[in-house]
Amino acid sequence: MNALDGIRVLDLSRVLAGPWCTQTLADLGADVIKIERPGTGDDTRTWGPPFLKDSAGQDTAEAAYYLGTNRNKRSVTCDIARPEGQAVIRALVPHCQVFVENFKVGDMARYGLDYPSLKALNPALVYCSVTGFGQTGPYRDRAGYDYAVQGMGGLMSITGERDDLGGGPQKVGVAVADLFTGMYAAVGILAALRHAERTGEGQHVDMALLDTQVAMLANLGANYLVSGKVPGRAGNAHQNIVPYQVFEVAAAADGSKDHLILAVGNDSQFAKFCTVAGQPELAADPRFARNQDRVRNRAVLVPLLEQVMRSRSKPDWLSALEAAKVPCGAINNLAEVFADPQVRERGMVHAWQHPLAGQVDLVGSPLKLGGTPVRTDRPPPLLGQHTQEVLAEVLGWDAEKVAALRAQEVL
Repeated sequence: MNALDGIRVLDLSRVLAGPWCTQTLADLGADVIKIERPGTGDDTRTWGPPFLKDSAGQDTAEAAYYLGTNRNKRSVTCDIARPEGQAVIRALVPHCQVFVENFKVGDMARYGLDYPSLKALNPALVYCSVTGFGQTGPYRDRAGYDYAVQGMGGLMSITGERDDLGGGPQKVGVAVADLFTGMYAAVGILAALRHAERTGEGQHVDMALLDTQVAMLANLGANYLVSGKVPGRAGNAHQNIVPYQVFEVAAAADGSKDHLILAVGNDSQFAKFCTVAGQPELAADPRFARNQDRVRNRAVLVPLLEQVMRSRSKPDWLSALEAAKVPCGAINNLAEVFADPQVRERGMVHAWQHPLAGQVDLVGSPLKLGGTPVRTDRPPPLLGQHTQEVLAEVLGWDAEKVAALRAQEVL
């Protein structure tokens, strides 16, 4: 059994934040029915290249972007802009525990698919809306995208190289506002399901990218609220811990520059590092003995460490520091990541049998539940692949009725 066996999710979300949420629920065993626009489907199906290649080596219509966020779901095509399509959704709602959408505020009400309308059909329904700015507030009607929210929410002001070293605002390499919102949405939905199980009452989960981005400021948000001082960009260094950054080491075998991450988290680790580095006096120096002293004297300490770090190669440092239990790490490209034996052993690359391409390797779920393993039986679906199956299974509709709706281009 999976943890969410018996939970059915009606997923009207697309692109990333909503699908990331529902993919998490699907991994945990929920039956996620992904509703897609007939003919085109989720926007990300076309967000390539790269596209999945078929057995003949030709591009299919399945973009890698789409494949990365829609595993373990079933796809049903339905045009919710038409009354007949809206009727299909309303027919499904009493058979579902969760409803997820990421349309602009007010769109669902125009379709008669808003929370009050669907609550009348299923009082225990957990209804989750994912938007840029939420259902309330002066920005509620704005479209919100990850890139803009990273800027508005302060992340880009603290990401990138320091200004005095030629840096400027920098977004994160993946859409973290979307991804974190999806994860928070999954948590909120699970909490609301628990409440519904106890009381029979569903509720509206209102998720906003900007809210999530502000929450993600974490220690730096707290730093500002406590001190009143606006933090700036620190490049690859840490605002509150020293030494905790990227250092250049001796050149690689081919003569190119090489680097590693040194992540000293406490005073004991700093003393161990100094021993490995052959500089035990640094740990005894009152300017550097405690982390707060190292932070205050960062400008003095870091240049000393930079000189020391360049004296040895990356393999030499990694071997010595790992033996001393000093946190450190290489900076891998994605080929190195997916070839890493730890990544492979932990099941982070999973082989799926795709109807167009045969075996396809995709990223797996990071969730490890001892008694209720994650689902791994449904590869990302083809557009509308499960329309007949779902409507027959959930609503008892026969092939003739489904065919009639297809002929009307409702499905």
